[in-house]
Amino acid sequence: MEAAKIFVTIALTYAVTIALAMKTIGAVAEDSSLIPLTTFRDAGPPVLPMGSPKRVSRFLQQGYRNPRAADHCHKDEEVCYVLEGATSTCCNNKCVFLATDNHNCGACKRKCKFTQVCCRGECVDIAFDKRHCGACNHRCNRGEYCVYGMCNYA
Repeated sequence: MEAAKIFVTIALTYAVTIALAMKTIGAVAEDSSLIPLTTFRDAGPPVLPMGSPKRVSRFLQQGYRNPRAADHCHKDEEVCYVLEGATSTCCNNKCVFLATDNHNCGACKRKCKFTQVCCRGECVDIAFDKRHCGACNHRCNRGEYCVYGMCNYA
């Protein structure tokens, strides 16, 4: 008798869990704020919208391009120029911006230290640098010091 009560309790718990999960999935599917997936004839494979909460299995998404995936340039600077713009460079088979990329700062494979940020292709500590105080290109006024990312702290 005791085992039957435990079995019924577990079955009811599963049923409620499944019902709540299906209700949540239905609410996401009916959400009108999602951007519809559109394709064009000559635009290449379709791209999923960035705000899409629905994740597609990597096996099912053949033909879809991840918008956050790296562009493989195969040491061809022209690919990066066309895809990313004039300031992009090919490093380690990826298009990167040498002026702002913390892993390729100013040159390929030049990493900034943990506390540093890449500003204008130079690794700087934005907590104590007067030229980049708290953020890139934020200069402190003459006579002020940068402490903890703030000009004239205390």
